[in-house]
Amino acid sequence: MKRRQWLLGALGALATARLAAEPRFTVDEFEWADEARQRAVPVRLYRPAVAEGAVPLVVFSHGIGGSRRGYRYLGEHWAGHGIASLHVQHVGSDRAVWGGNPFAVVERLRSAAGDGEALARVQDLRFALDTALAQLPGLDTARIAVAGHSYGANTAMLAAGARVARAPATLRDERFKAALLISAPPFYGEPALAPILQPLDVPTLHVTSVDDWIRIPGYGSGPDDRVAVFEATGSRRKWLAVFSEGNHSSFVGRAEGSRLVAATRELALAFTQQVFELPGADFDGWRERHGALVERFVSRT
Repeated sequence: MKRRQWLLGALGALATARLAAEPRFTVDEFEWADEARQRAVPVRLYRPAVAEGAVPLVVFSHGIGGSRRGYRYLGEHWAGHGIASLHVQHVGSDRAVWGGNPFAVVERLRSAAGDGEALARVQDLRFALDTALAQLPGLDTARIAVAGHSYGANTAMLAAGARVARAPATLRDERFKAALLISAPPFYGEPALAPILQPLDVPTLHVTSVDDWIRIPGYGSGPDDRVAVFEATGSRRKWLAVFSEGNHSSFVGRAEGSRLVAATRELALAFTQQVFELPGADFDGWRERHGALVERFVSRT
């Protein structure tokens, strides 16, 4: 009997190890280009290795100076739980701003933050989504969300319905059914938030921290701005999480083993599971696990 129990235990351990070794997601990169705009749109796709039925999708926009390879902790976590994640690189405001002549960094940052690039980024998301749905079979066209960090959160807001007076009124992409906004700053040069953000009426999750400061030459934005953005959105279902530690750059995810990264990726998953009506959505369980890290959590549904 003991030998039989040992054998069964060994077989169980072997099966567990085998399952753990099998990849839960795949990662691919594509060098897409929008010929109509003469603009490269590189992307990285995180996708579940095995899926039953059409796969929900999140389209992600990086912050200024970032790339498609940032925020890996989110892409891997979504894909490991059945949700594809398409990370778009914006060539006019990506990591290239940090290269070249160091004395010209300020000018490159200003150019990257200009109106032309802000609009081009939204067009990048639309083009990337068009291309993904045309070339990558198995994606669920009815369950698509947009997400972004910092400047990428501005891009996501415009794609999800925000309206800036100096921008075309046709930026909204109706295919985006929800928006995850990490460290979302108000729109530069716009005096009032409500007229801009009231049209953003899809479900939103807003994530920030008590030390979430943006400081670039000529512009500064603090954590109170993230809360103001949350309050101003027209979303009938929206959530706000304010963490008690971490700063603006912490959400890029370079410290992958940090408590903040773990809490953010779990919250992002719970949100997408909730809005996509997938099993597993558990805001209450998330708060129990990460309550010591949460300064404030607001749910309006």
